Amino acid sequence: MGAASAGDGLNVSGTDLAPDQIGYSKNIKHLSNTPHVGPFAGQFGTDLAFQGDRAYVGNYQGFIIYDISNPSSPRTLAQVNCPGSQNDISVRGDLVYLSTDSSRSDDSCESTGQPATIKESWEGIKIFDVSDVTKPKYIKSVETKCGSHTHTVVPGESADYLYVSSYGPRDSFPDCQAPHDLISIVKVPHAAPTSATVVETPVLFPDGGNSGTAGCHDITAYPSKKIAAGACMGDGVIMDISDPEDPKVVETVRDTNFAFWHSATFNSDGTKVVFTDELGGGAGATCDAATGPNRGANAIYDLSAGNDLTFKSYYKIPRHQNTTENCVAHNGSIIPVKGRDVMVQSWYQGGVSLWEFTDSTSPKELDYFERGPLSPSNLGGTWSAYYYNGFVYSSDIQKGFDVLMLKDPTLRKANSVRLKEFNAQTQPVYPIR
Repeated sequence: MGAASAGDGLNVSGTDLAPDQIGYSKNIKHLSNTPHVGPFAGQFGTDLAFQGDRAYVGNYQGFIIYDISNPSSPRTLAQVNCPGSQNDISVRGDLVYLSTDSSRSDDSCESTGQPATIKESWEGIKIFDVSDVTKPKYIKSVETKCGSHTHTVVPGESADYLYVSSYGPRDSFPDCQAPHDLISIVKVPHAAPTSATVVETPVLFPDGGNSGTAGCHDITAYPSKKIAAGACMGDGVIMDISDPEDPKVVETVRDTNFAFWHSATFNSDGTKVVFTDELGGGAGATCDAATGPNRGANAIYDLSAGNDLTFKSYYKIPRHQNTTENCVAHNGSIIPVKGRDVMVQSWYQGGVSLWEFTDSTSPKELDYFERGPLSPSNLGGTWSAYYYNGFVYSSDIQKGFDVLMLKDPTLRKANSVRLKEFNAQTQPVYPIR
């Protein structure tokens, strides 16, 4: 089918899609799209978190809370204007945690950009009280070294611990000095969240790590197993987090095909890890024949009871994209189905991929949803796609908030799994039937 095609296209994908045309496979239905509006229009949509009938959507301009009780028609509950890239977001109880990874004039929501060479510049974690979801209140900030690109919630009995990932040290940055082979741990006491503070900055790579490692990009915790998987630029690691204030690296892997270890996802029983390679930093057009199937891809590892990682295979979407479309492996989550390892995942302008890795050596795409190239060409596509309580929710950088329904009858039992709260980087034990 040629690029002049109009409307939605069943089984149309990749280079056959016209600008902004939607392509999809037979077992995915697009239920709704809610565009960015007001000051959020034209700003990047980023990560997602969920609680009850609400979705919390990060945006370079702040964050948005949607009522998703009717997935076909999400309703905006609040729009919090608090700029600062990239506003990675999570929710725990009455608190929202927001990452700021751009140097700001101060820690307020009225701040402006200011060079990191100025000692007084600020970046780090912001905490909001969302006990009234229609009127979130900014209650606390915590500055962290090199800011907070992403953060991961590790729940404790009396406090939440935020594992803050950041990178990019320079000699000219007073608050971001090399070597930066560490994470910051922010402790947020449940009884007194406004007393949140950095309690530790553990060095994960005392030997300096792989060439180019200068911090971590993202960490996914599996609290029930007291482990976490870290994507640390040049290294993929497993950490023992039995003492949340003293995580220890117990396994490290490297891959010459990986350019930038970006994120990690456990399978449902914690016996496999999917690491992603963000080749090109998310801005490159790497889903093409020239780049090949092993770069800008997922790497699937089996994880032993002793926390040893064994590489099994790569997975990359089989749909080649245009040379103008930024496309690479990005954020996703597990579909909770018994006896199978199935994941939904964002690939920027490569769209949403539903794929299976039950056989670690032979992953395959099951279904997809994507849009044709942006016109005019610029950075876009889906940043995060997560399965939550029966539906797939996608945060599109340019297009806003999408809701998808999976129609594959073999995945139907996943609909019976209900979570009260979901942060993808804090993997739950799914009540799979």
